[in-house]
Amino acid sequence: MTELLVLVAALWGAATGALLPRAAYRFSVPPEHPWRDTCPDGHPLAGWLGRARCRNCGTQQSYGRGALLLPTLTALLCAALAAATGTRPEIAVWLLLTPVGVLLAVVDVRVRRLPDPLTLPLAAAALALLGAVSSLPEHTGTWTHALSGTLALGAGYWVLWRINPGGMGFGDVKLALGAGAVLGWYGWDTVLLGTFAGFLLGALYGGALVLAGRAGRRTAIPFGPFLITGVYAGLLIGAYTA
Repeated sequence: MTELLVLVAALWGAATGALLPRAAYRFSVPPEHPWRDTCPDGHPLAGWLGRARCRNCGTQQSYGRGALLLPTLTALLCAALAAATGTRPEIAVWLLLTPVGVLLAVVDVRVRRLPDPLTLPLAAAALALLGAVSSLPEHTGTWTHALSGTLALGAGYWVLWRINPGGMGFGDVKLALGAGAVLGWYGWDTVLLGTFAGFLLGALYGGALVLAGRAGRRTAIPFGPFLITGVYAGLLIGAYTA
């Protein structure tokens, strides 16, 4: 049964990941700029999901990257989460939220921006979905812990942002709300593990850039991808050990 679930999760990840390139292109604009609504040649875009190709261009030109990377990455993450979680009902929540996390990470890498239309609904959806799952049999987790994780991680990141707004964007604070809900589901150990993993990965990456001479000590780097990676790491371990 678990093997079948992993296969289905991988197929789900590949299918949903294939729909992300157009959204990634439209959201990947600098802060304070409106979302893209045309291809590079000025043709209007239809919708938010799908391949990053323009049907109006004579060559069917691609205007976005990630046509292979996004489905592959999303499929691998969904399969790993299915293997760790098994048939417990919360796997449905993880599979629904994973493509959004991948999209956020990609956009932040490209333009150092975490779009509000993704971060805030992610937190609300995580709490609502986990609340529904908490009423189902065989779930392993606690909704009150998820809510506490949301408040604690959001407050913690807000404090860090207030102390050093140049080193962390307010988008990271909003993203932390959803991260706290997901990690909090499995308890405070998972919250601490996922949070620590995100900061550790960010520090290692920043240190590597400094050593390579590609950044200074005060160079800002997008932290969203490391926050999200830490969430996935904590969630995998939390689900496996629950």
